[in-house]
Amino acid sequence: MSTASSARMTTADTTEAPLLQVRDLHVEFRTREGVAKAVNGVNYSVSAGETLAILGESGSGKSVSSQAVMGILDSPPGFITGGEILFKGRDLLTVGREDRRKIRGAQMAMVFQDALSALNPVLTVGYQLGEMFRTHKGTSRKDAKTKAVELMERVGIPGARERVNQYPHQFSGGMRQRVMIAMALALEPDLIIADEPTTALDVTVQAQVMELLADLQREYNMGLILITHDLGVVADVADKIAVMYAGRIVETAPVHELYARPAHPYTKGLLESIPRLDQKGRDLFAIKGLPPNLVRIPAGCAFNPRCPMAQEICRAEVPPLFAVTEADGAELAGRGSACHFWKETLHG
Repeated sequence: MSTASSARMTTADTTEAPLLQVRDLHVEFRTREGVAKAVNGVNYSVSAGETLAILGESGSGKSVSSQAVMGILDSPPGFITGGEILFKGRDLLTVGREDRRKIRGAQMAMVFQDALSALNPVLTVGYQLGEMFRTHKGTSRKDAKTKAVELMERVGIPGARERVNQYPHQFSGGMRQRVMIAMALALEPDLIIADEPTTALDVTVQAQVMELLADLQREYNMGLILITHDLGVVADVADKIAVMYAGRIVETAPVHELYARPAHPYTKGLLESIPRLDQKGRDLFAIKGLPPNLVRIPAGCAFNPRCPMAQEICRAEVPPLFAVTEADGAELAGRGSACHFWKETLHG
């Protein structure tokens, strides 16, 4: 683990209580086809100064769970049917709409996947950045514009004083994503959720965006939830990882331990599918099959139709999140696996 990652973990470990705790969260979508169980009993926590990466294929429930946390789930058709979302000890599912709106942006913010769609195309970038200050703090339009320039400079947008009057389409993909990060940081929130922040960016720009997020997180001691399907993106920035499949968290681990020794066949498959320089010319590994239809999730372990280790128990019983230990029974802090055969996967 890098020195920066170690520093973040030290900060997080000394925090008395998690900044955010998600407990047994359930979200469903009621459609004509049926009820899609998008999130099925998700549990995780994030402390100040800590980065949690939530990984999984498209449709695993990563973004839906974050939308539930932010309070921006489209309802209908989406409904939160159970659980708690504790932010600074307060259950967000019990607060009124107006109070939730005041928390959103000021105390927790989100960097969306597609910056071009998230930004209003007919308003200047400066106006949209300044809106955070005008709405939440009653700042004058002139002062809000000045703060917008400062934010743009802070996230590394060159020529900010001139570009503050430009429109989103006049920025490159990487610069638009920096604008989104600036918008999320505007009111110095305690928690930022970044939903696929490097999608559609080339690898060089991806690295720049991830480095920017990590630097800003350390500077402000924020909690950061990073949602992605790309394990390569989070290797140097995350403290811990939660892997999702079919609406459930199937493995949790500190980042370096998960990469070294996965304890779930799905995680192992994801890691094996990452291109490697020492395998040049070979076919890339791919997990067989497709993610399940969330209206008709398979009985037992949802991964069993695609799992090379599946046995009868996997098709009959839903595995809980087992505590993962060493072969001698020694506890592995922060490790869990929802697999009946996690021991064989970890130690085999």
